[in-house]
Amino acid sequence: MAFPGLCVLLLIAVIFTSQGERHASLSDGVVAYFKRQQPVFAKKTLQLQQRIEQLHPGDSIALSAARQALRECRISYKSIAFFLEYFFASEAYVFNAPAKYEIEEPYIEYEEPVGMQQIEALLYDPQVYKHQRELAAEATVLVQTAQDLHALLYQFSVTEPQVMESIRQELIRIMTLYITGYDAPLLKSGIAEAAAAMKAIDTILTPYPDLDKKDSIKYYLQQGIRMLTTQPDFDSFDRLSFLVNNALPLQRLLLNSDHDLFSPSTLKKDVFPHNGITGDTALGRRLFFERALSGNTTRSCATCHQPERYFTDGLVRNRSLTGKEELPRHTPGLLYAGYQYSQFWDGRVQSLEEQVKAVMHSPQEMNANDDTVLYRLRNMPGYSGISLSKIQAGLAAYLRTLTPFNSPFDRYMAGNKQALTGEQREGGNLFMGKGQCATCHFAPLFNGLIPPLYNRTEFEVLGTPANDDLAHPLPDGDSGRLAFFPIDFYKGAFKTPTIRNAAVTAPYMHNGAFRNMEQVIDFYDKGGGNGIGLSMTNQTLSAVPLQLTPKEKKALIAFIEALTDKDPIAH
Repeated sequence: MAFPGLCVLLLIAVIFTSQGERHASLSDGVVAYFKRQQPVFAKKTLQLQQRIEQLHPGDSIALSAARQALRECRISYKSIAFFLEYFFASEAYVFNAPAKYEIEEPYIEYEEPVGMQQIEALLYDPQVYKHQRELAAEATVLVQTAQDLHALLYQFSVTEPQVMESIRQELIRIMTLYITGYDAPLLKSGIAEAAAAMKAIDTILTPYPDLDKKDSIKYYLQQGIRMLTTQPDFDSFDRLSFLVNNALPLQRLLLNSDHDLFSPSTLKKDVFPHNGITGDTALGRRLFFERALSGNTTRSCATCHQPERYFTDGLVRNRSLTGKEELPRHTPGLLYAGYQYSQFWDGRVQSLEEQVKAVMHSPQEMNANDDTVLYRLRNMPGYSGISLSKIQAGLAAYLRTLTPFNSPFDRYMAGNKQALTGEQREGGNLFMGKGQCATCHFAPLFNGLIPPLYNRTEFEVLGTPANDDLAHPLPDGDSGRLAFFPIDFYKGAFKTPTIRNAAVTAPYMHNGAFRNMEQVIDFYDKGGGNGIGLSMTNQTLSAVPLQLTPKEKKALIAFIEALTDKDPIAH
């Protein structure tokens, strides 16, 4: 099976050889394991269905029982998730799809939310009893699908490398989705779910006699399981210690590599959209500061993306080329822009090359005429033989070098335990836990690339106001991605940017509405637009308040400061 994204990027080290007997051993073992666990999961779905049928208005005991049954169902699912998510993605989607509409691009089609995440959203809705029919329907689908899972094994065959890849992908889910509460933000069952997933990996690998570095792999698996089971409280779980001391060493062993999820070399830029032309980085760097690219020769890329400001401009919104009007959106930063499948706030182009062309041709931004630009450049030293494609490729190549990865957080994840203060470590655990920041800003880039394949850029509807007065918010009139993809679910949807260097790149959001990080955190703490009274019908951010204390907010800001690169142009 071929997958784009990080799992192809992670050096894809083949730990095992292709010996028939060894393939059969691990292959037979994983199939036998699934056969044992499938009826257990099916029973849990049936119990959930029964608890949902017992719901009655005003019966808080029945509601608690239904939520507990869902928790147990989720934990049981995570015992087989590594197998289903890799080999049978359609069935996995039925069980564990996000509780929001998923847009299929470019066909402008969508899939309704289904499965356990949707059941969670309904069970925690204040109007839960109005959803009883929908809850019953969702539970019925779960039961029927779970009971039929055994049929998937008819004429099913699996190879050892496939099993190992499914395990590697599951470990990424554990590190980036399960322990952050992405799948169950209201149940807060992520730590127990991660433990179930780790136990599944341990069960699969333990009987295998020829596993390279088996003792070390077993050690980190058991240490991780012990930590997950002895510290089950979601809000207080020490995620940074779990990652550094257990999950990342385990990942390096499974990859047979010195690299892990947080190693810069793990992330391969060439899998992201590219026009296929190799650009001249030195040329691109020179062009980045070249005002001859603009129509009136007054503006370069660096005018609005200033290296000393971490490639931002520090303004709420910059002005048009003539200076007569404000641009419609806040200038985004360029650091790590190469690690995205969509560019601009609304994602209207895919590649950096397309982005360069769009900015040059924008009447408000550069207002460049291709022939005029080429005439100018060809009459300047160093630009002999320049063409539009070389300009685009060169600038894109330079932008792809803007990936310093030299923040205190990076040094900490690389093994320097002194790189973060105690408050920053506390903030990191809040970021990946109670604060739910990492459920949209996924590690290791802390942007909207969705693990474990990192092959899709996520867009979110936050309900960002047009002003920073959360007590008297004004609706923002920007339609976001809706203007590019005319689906109502995209109204007010914007790309999730990286949080790296956010501490030094105020103001924030697509419209620059928030002047400081305190305002941003207050906005999220209150539940986004719906939480402050803007009534967003399609908001994808949970409107449930986070209940962060002043001390926790301060720690979150300290962690975000730890994501600041020491040298923004190091590459």
